[in-house]
Amino acid sequence: MRIGSGWDLHHLKAGRPLILGGIIIPSLRGEEAHSDGDVLIHAIIDALYGALGDGDIGSHYPDTDPAYKDVSSMRLLDDTLTHMGERNIINLDSTIILDEPKLRPYIDTIRKNLADAMHLSIGQVSIKAKTSEHTALDVISAQAVVLLS
Repeated sequence: MRIGSGWDLHHLKAGRPLILGGIIIPSLRGEEAHSDGDVLIHAIIDALYGALGDGDIGSHYPDTDPAYKDVSSMRLLDDTLTHMGERNIINLDSTIILDEPKLRPYIDTIRKNLADAMHLSIGQVSIKAKTSEHTALDVISAQAVVLLS
């Protein structure tokens, strides 16, 4: 068994789509990033590479590489899952920290999308949403922990 943790943070910018777990969330602002900025998937990828003892998202998909400009984080997740080889994900637990918009209406859709992409049951994927209590209005962050066998 191997445990990995991941974390990501991006500024929010008007005119960018807000993407979480591969799902576009209606919002006036989205993640400012080299890729599509999906902080949830970035945290998951970091957790997976951490559990493998194999660096982090930046060492595998550097933001200095033009090949990753505006790339879908779902594609990066798929590449990461392929890199895992025979290891299996037992479960994923994650938290998104964002003040607006409220994410509760989208959590089940995000869970289902990630479960499908990661070949897991929805019961193996936990997504929680918290606010920063208005202390970080201009950023979005996510944390993830995975258990591999």
